[in-house]
Amino acid sequence: MSKARRLGVATAVLVVVASRGSAGLGSAPGLVDQQPCPQLSDFTCSTLVVPLAHTGARPGALRLKVAAANNLAAPRGVLLFLAGGPGQPGVPYVARIANALAGIRSDYRLVVYDQRGTGDGALDCPALQQAMGSSDLHPPPAAAVRACARALGAVRSLYGTDDVVADMELLRQALGADRWALDGVSYGTFVAERYAVAYPDRVSKLVLDSVVPHNAGYTIVPVELRAVARVLRLVCGQAGCSDDPAADLAAVVRHYHDGPAVLDALTSISIVDPTFREPLDVLDALRRARRGDATRLDALLRTTRRWAAAPAEGLSQGLHASALCADWRFPWGDAQAPLSNRRTKLAAFVTRLPPHDVQPFDRATATGNGLVGECLAWPPTEPTAPADTRLPKVPTLLLAGDRDLSTPLEWARLEAMAAPGARLLVVNGAGHDVQIRARSNAGRDAITAFLTR
Repeated sequence: MSKARRLGVATAVLVVVASRGSAGLGSAPGLVDQQPCPQLSDFTCSTLVVPLAHTGARPGALRLKVAAANNLAAPRGVLLFLAGGPGQPGVPYVARIANALAGIRSDYRLVVYDQRGTGDGALDCPALQQAMGSSDLHPPPAAAVRACARALGAVRSLYGTDDVVADMELLRQALGADRWALDGVSYGTFVAERYAVAYPDRVSKLVLDSVVPHNAGYTIVPVELRAVARVLRLVCGQAGCSDDPAADLAAVVRHYHDGPAVLDALTSISIVDPTFREPLDVLDALRRARRGDATRLDALLRTTRRWAAAPAEGLSQGLHASALCADWRFPWGDAQAPLSNRRTKLAAFVTRLPPHDVQPFDRATATGNGLVGECLAWPPTEPTAPADTRLPKVPTLLLAGDRDLSTPLEWARLEAMAAPGARLLVVNGAGHDVQIRARSNAGRDAITAFLTR
């Protein structure tokens, strides 16, 4: 029996909102070391103490940072914002989160916390961190992956989504909230969805921004590859160009065999600049590279690699691998699959994929990206249990930027079909993380209306 089934939980979250009846931090069990937050005077910072192993199988405890607004009598209860990654903390960004969610601040008490293995408690694997930084997709050296797993040892199995969900349930109890709504961003949506599956009676509403489907696994990778063609053609059409950038990209990948690096770069650009024009003109770089001049494409790849540089405290790759490899299912099976035949099973699966399933990339991109590379070399670990095929019947708003390549619109559409009565809002011109990053207020206004009506 897997640890998730023993615990009766599964993971998720970026943002959570609790109903009426939340208690103050000072009187809540499990929350200690209260003091004013340095970022915001109207927030109190504290620590949530949770077991290292919720089963009790291992001794020890973790101290997770929590930041909570001081409006204890907020009429609609608590809003908890949880960060994505997996591997990103939440508390360091509380001021930015509070600003983005200004429309609901008088109705909800905003709470943010650092998931286990992030922030000051980050799982730090220096070689893997140096290789990948904040990237999901940059191919890591297998030796760095193995070194990370060895350094973490057996505790790496205690940082999956099921463990995060169990921590969240303790936080809900510590806050004295009978129910809460969840608003997740990026991988945080996965956490929010999994919490809702585990505790449907404790969730009042779900906001899922930049969606990772709750049963995400390797099968969504080809979906992401195909989404690149749609986004590049959308950018081209709105810019009035006459060439087909997807055809340019396909030709570049065939000629230079650099699909994983280009996928990583384009994904980063969709987060930093969804216009794909400033400071890097992507369409021009692809067009020139197809004609034999790769100078601008090489500069683009170097620049986006610099963007990805990040310490473990900013986005922990040790936590990223621990969570992702336990949560996802791959062509070789789950996280318990032996290392010896993983590569063979992966190759056999991808060989059966029709070429159009990965265009404008190639099969080497489908097998050589960082999502696959990290988990291909990750030693056998107890997996997170799979979730139900559908989400519970909870009011749900999904948000997607039409230019996002990190969590493309296609993923949001898949999850919308699994969420009874869900509404999907597509924000034109936006990339990743609609409620924080988008220039348009459409997503923020929709969240305010959804949470306060």
